[in-house]
Amino acid sequence: MSKNHKNPKHLEWVRTWPCALSLHRDCFGSIEAHHLMRPWSGKRGMGMKAGDENAMPLCQRHHIMLHKRGDEEAFFEEKQGSPSWGRATSQSLWYRSPAFKEFKYE
Repeated sequence: MSKNHKNPKHLEWVRTWPCALSLHRDCFGSIEAHHLMRPWSGKRGMGMKAGDENAMPLCQRHHIMLHKRGDEEAFFEEKQGSPSWGRATSQSLWYRSPAFKEFKYE
């Protein structure tokens, strides 16, 4: 997968999940689909967000905290003990998504 794919159905499904960091018990706000800054699939660049397959659910608080930190890998290492935790989580969600089963790769 080299393109940044758009998949609104997957994003809608991602937002039905609880915050991926909910074990920290400090969640607040609605669930948002966070697009990885360092995607497991495709590319991200200036003015270009990662494809929707790189999305994971974060509450508004954790989403803001992550973007304020600016270093996604450091944020996930601090919160979950691994800098690659976000990539593994979003990849797992993509392969479990109803949208993945219907997705046609170009």
